[in-house]
Amino acid sequence: MAPEGFEFKLISLNNLPVYNQDFDDNHEVPEAYTVFSKEMSAVDGVIFITPEYNRSVPGVLKNAIDVGSRPYGKSIWNAKPAAIFSNSPGNLSAFGANHHLHQSLVFLNMPTMQQPEVYLPKVHELFDESGALKDGSTKEFLQKAVDAYITWLKKNAL
Repeated sequence: MAPEGFEFKLISLNNLPVYNQDFDDNHEVPEAYTVFSKEMSAVDGVIFITPEYNRSVPGVLKNAIDVGSRPYGKSIWNAKPAAIFSNSPGNLSAFGANHHLHQSLVFLNMPTMQQPEVYLPKVHELFDESGALKDGSTKEFLQKAVDAYITWLKKNAL
């Protein structure tokens, strides 16, 4: 879905220890934090793709946001253009997670694309047996959303 000249990079959150302010205070920052921060600092923008757990983002995503925002004054998120694509197995399409994440991004000073909004219900029905996104209106919509983000990113990147 990336247009020519752009590359998407999936950055894993799996190895990040839970954020603890004591790591910063005691100068004992885990190596995984440093690796994550370097990876995120190298990208021009972020499309957050998130499910919803209990009307919010998954803990692993919130943890990554916290890790990247530290130490204070050196946030990797500052002024990095973002978009939010939320999904759920049900009909609500992660509305709560989308808006909760947006609230966090405002605090982090991440300009966030407002339109189109991306809420994907019944996400388990959108992929075939091999994990590929099925052709159809959702795939077309997602391509338009990605294209809109790229256009918006070009206008808002530092």
